[in-house]
Amino acid sequence: MAEIIQKDGTWVFDGDALRLTPGRDKNVSLLRRELGELLVPLAALAGISFEQGKKSGRLRLRLRDGADPLLHAAGGRLTEPHDPYQLLVEPDRYGVAEYFVDEVRNALLLDQVPSGPVDAYLLPGPSVPLSVSAGDGIAHFDGEQVRLEWKWQAEDAKSAAGPRTLPLADIVAVEWQPSAGLENGHLRFTVRAAPSKVPPKYDPNAVELWGFKKDPLMALVAAAVQARLPHPAARAALEDARAGEDTSTPATAPPAPAAEDDHDALLRRLRELGDLHRSGVLTDEEFALAKQAVLKRM
Repeated sequence: MAEIIQKDGTWVFDGDALRLTPGRDKNVSLLRRELGELLVPLAALAGISFEQGKKSGRLRLRLRDGADPLLHAAGGRLTEPHDPYQLLVEPDRYGVAEYFVDEVRNALLLDQVPSGPVDAYLLPGPSVPLSVSAGDGIAHFDGEQVRLEWKWQAEDAKSAAGPRTLPLADIVAVEWQPSAGLENGHLRFTVRAAPSKVPPKYDPNAVELWGFKKDPLMALVAAAVQARLPHPAARAALEDARAGEDTSTPATAPPAPAAEDDHDALLRRLRELGDLHRSGVLTDEEFALAKQAVLKRM
C-alpha cells in the first residue's frame, strides 16, 4: 500500500484502487469538499505524474476518457483548485510522491490497464439528492428529476413561469460552463424534442452563473445527471447506426464492392457493438438497430 498525506488531501493506493480524500485546509475548494472522498478503480486510470516546483509539487491523475461523469460534464473546464485529481505536495514529501507514482505505474503495467477510452462510467458520480444554489437559480436533483427554482435576480422570462421540473427521461444532455472574464457561465439542460438556442439568462432550462464562489458546485449537479444518462459511447454507436441508415445505398444503384480494410473495420464495429450490448450499455432494440445498419454497409 502507498499513502501520501498533505494539507490538500490524502491519497491512498491499495493495489486495486485509489482513495482520494480532500483535506480540511481552508484553501481546499468548496467543490472538492462537497464532492467528498473518491474511490478511483485502477481500471479507470490512464496515467499518473508528479511535477516538482520550488514551493510545492503536484500529483496528477489522468483518467481514461469516459470513465468519470464529472470530467465529462465539466468538459475539461474544471480549473486547478477544483480538480479532485490533483494534489499539492510539500517539498519534504517529494520522495513519498515519487514512490507513490512508481507504485501506481507498476500496478498499471502489471494489470495491463489500457489507456484508451471506456464505454461505461467507472465512477458513480456525485451522490443524490443534491441541491445547489448559485447564480440566478437553485438546482435540485433527486436521481429521477431536476427541479429549477428561480431567485429574485432571475429575468422575468424565468421567474414568471415559476419553478421548472425536468424528468430525467426528458433530458438528453447537460452542459456546465464556468464564467470566464466578462462572460457568464451556465448550467443548461437540453430537453428532448425542445432544443433551445435562447441565452441562459432567459432559458427556463438553464441557470446562469456569474462567477461567484458557489458556481463550481453546479458542476456536481451536471455530473450527477450525466452519470444517469446514456454513456457517450452508446450515443456514438446509435449516431453511427442512424448515419449508416441515412446514407445507405439506394436499391436502384449497384452496390460498390467493399475494400478489404473496410470489411475488417465493419467486423471490428460489430464486435464493439456486441461488447456494448453485453455490458448493458446498448439495449436489445438499440443493438439490433446498430447491427442492422452495419450489416447493410457490409
